[in-house]
Amino acid sequence: MTLPGPRLPQWTRSVRARLTLLYSGLLFALAATLLVSLYLGLSLSLRDEPVSRDARVRVVVPGDPPDRGPRAFVDVREFERRVNEHTLASLRTFALGSLGALFVASLGVGWLVAGRVLSPIARITSVANEIQASNLARRIRLPGPDDELRRLADTFDSMLERLEAAFVTQRQFVADVSHELRNPLAIIQSNLEVALADVEQSPEHRRDAASAISRTIARMARLTDDLLALARLEQPGHVRERVDLAALLREGREEFRPAAAVRSLELAAPLGDGPVVEGERELLRRALANLLDNAVRLAPEGSAVRASTGSLEGWAWLAVSDEGPGLSPEDRERVFGRFWRSDRARRFPGGGSGLGLAIVRQIADRHGGAVCVFPGLGGGSTFVVWIPAADRPGRVPDADPTAGVGAGSGRDPEGAGGPFRWPAPEHRRTSRGARSS
Repeated sequence: MTLPGPRLPQWTRSVRARLTLLYSGLLFALAATLLVSLYLGLSLSLRDEPVSRDARVRVVVPGDPPDRGPRAFVDVREFERRVNEHTLASLRTFALGSLGALFVASLGVGWLVAGRVLSPIARITSVANEIQASNLARRIRLPGPDDELRRLADTFDSMLERLEAAFVTQRQFVADVSHELRNPLAIIQSNLEVALADVEQSPEHRRDAASAISRTIARMARLTDDLLALARLEQPGHVRERVDLAALLREGREEFRPAAAVRSLELAAPLGDGPVVEGERELLRRALANLLDNAVRLAPEGSAVRASTGSLEGWAWLAVSDEGPGLSPEDRERVFGRFWRSDRARRFPGGGSGLGLAIVRQIADRHGGAVCVFPGLGGGSTFVVWIPAADRPGRVPDADPTAGVGAGSGRDPEGAGGPFRWPAPEHRRTSRGARSS
């Protein structure tokens, strides 16, 4: 068992104290080295041989009469030795006193200088202590030159801005989820209250109420599944593998063929080979399924839904095109937002949760890619998911790969507006108008 040693005062364990001791120690070491060098050099110089070993000097005492003879004769070497010893002793005394005074003065000056240098750290600490989870509006905004501490404070401010934006998004997400869950629960409650209040209700009315409740529960189940998918996308650890995009499209076609047949839709997918990418197969399958689900649910009956794939400029792409109504330019900016649905999707009895395209965008972002939307010539939309096919691909192409022409070169119908980028171009993702989720 070891006994605890004496604890040093708190101030001695601070960075300010350590910097002060460092400054003073370095200055003391340099000054001591200089004085020792001077002392050794002078000592060696004073050891030189005298001009004559036999020379003698007369000792004259001040105040003696002029007619009095010399009191004694002293050997030159002995005289020089005594003078040298006295000189070196005086130098040692002066050097030690100067070093002590210099060390004490350097401690005071070093303490003041260290406090001045570290004052921005104290300001950063003060602001950090004042910040609360409910209020992230405080900023450091450190003035002064553009040095390391200024950049540290600016980085801290940028981190606070990102945290504040994340908290705002989280609060909005919770509010949206609460709203989306409250509406189905209200529908279920109202139908149950009507069924329980009227005991003589006909079987047909009871079946209608049960059918409405069943549809609402199915909608809540889809919403729950989408929320779980969003949560899983935030977690690392998925295994990447080689994914054949053409095979993925054919699997999606077989999965949605029955739903497309119910609405007399032509569902086409490539029969040949397609690009192979390194990715998370289940996530890419989920992104394709969300796009096909939107197209099959919202495309006009008897129209066509086409799925295709290919590669362009170092990028592999998956595309789903429909012949639906498309979106207005204003709606394009919101199409990938969470819980956003177009007016037509809200009126549709089998409307989705509003999270489908948000999940697609997050999956594309997880793969280092992008999701884009292009308006069709005669209406409808083409959703394109870009996945990097090379180690360092360039910027995501602005062209619609399914048409072979760029946006703005005849593919944008009248009134559709110009290109819209989602999010900013520096994130390498682009979005142009289209369908709801």
